[in-house]
Amino acid sequence: MKKLALCLLAFFLFTGTSLFAQDVTGTWQGTLQPPSGSGLRTILKIAKGDDGSLKATFYSIDQGGQGFPVSSISLEGTTLKYAIVGFDLKYEGKLSADGNSITGTSNQGDNHLPLNFARATPATLWTIPEPPPEIPAMPADAKPEFEVATIKPSNPETQGRGFRVRGREFSTINTTLSSLITFAYGLHPKQIVGAPAWIDTDKFDITAQPDEPGRPNDKQWKEMLQGLLADRFQLKFHHDKRELPVYALEVAKSGPKLTKSQGDPNGLPGMFFRGLGVLPASNATMQDFAGLLQSAVLDRPVVDQTGLTGRWDFTLSWTPDESQFVGMGIKVPAPSDKPDAPPGLFTAIQEQLGLKLDSIKAPVDVLVIDHVEKPSAN
Repeated sequence: MKKLALCLLAFFLFTGTSLFAQDVTGTWQGTLQPPSGSGLRTILKIAKGDDGSLKATFYSIDQGGQGFPVSSISLEGTTLKYAIVGFDLKYEGKLSADGNSITGTSNQGDNHLPLNFARATPATLWTIPEPPPEIPAMPADAKPEFEVATIKPSNPETQGRGFRVRGREFSTINTTLSSLITFAYGLHPKQIVGAPAWIDTDKFDITAQPDEPGRPNDKQWKEMLQGLLADRFQLKFHHDKRELPVYALEVAKSGPKLTKSQGDPNGLPGMFFRGLGVLPASNATMQDFAGLLQSAVLDRPVVDQTGLTGRWDFTLSWTPDESQFVGMGIKVPAPSDKPDAPPGLFTAIQEQLGLKLDSIKAPVDVLVIDHVEKPSAN
């Protein structure tokens, strides 16, 4: 037995293979080279959790330097893998025999770019930019209003459409009144009844800030927008119940395939399409996901019946059809005939997220418009 052990030791020494798992904890850095433009310096800080498993934080220091928690990371033999679900980003690399470099590839959607890491030392470590000062959260019981709000017709030449929150500033680009109402009240356009035709055609840009200090939460932003609609658009309505075709978002038999978010439980969700049919989501509730599906993708309301609480990170990739994204004014191109094209939405949700969409009829809340006007001057 002793002779066998010595032979094995000799084999490992000769081949350069370690008898023990190598330690990858520490700070690693490397430059990602996109197809165009200058390289993006990347830092990966790896540590061990209380249970001995690996955890990591990812920094792209030429894109602001904000740290993002890695969703999963593992070292199997000499193969290091990590993923950031909310960015649809995966990495796989090989650790060198001396444990000081990693050679690998960063994969994000259809982009597969080389990214080689070197273990950083105090002398070689890149400086991570200081993050902007953290704005303290507004008290949850505060009832802010928009102190300053500018509303103007959108420039027809401006590309894009959507909502953005940056610090204490709320803004929209190319938004119709219909989309403003659906965002503020969490509705599908089919839940707006009795409105004039112009709410679906006239587009507006809005910039606004709250009148109280602190960073509003999602509910407070929406309540401020509700107040703006009442004040500047003279929006008046009453609620009613109507039975409508809806999609019920439910957990599939396989169970959910979602990653628990490490983000701020009181923070805003991150859900931004990276092209039609590619949705990375971070720090999102199931209500957030259902709301985005009904407001941007599907042709009917979506009701969350998953029973899943908390916030989640995931990436959903699918091939859209011509019935989707109509509400955003987007004409979906013909489906790809590539053999590796992702499946349709309903299949993708079940296979990738462990959820499903069922078509049912259900009584839902509708807003019956009693009065509305085009916005008053600033």
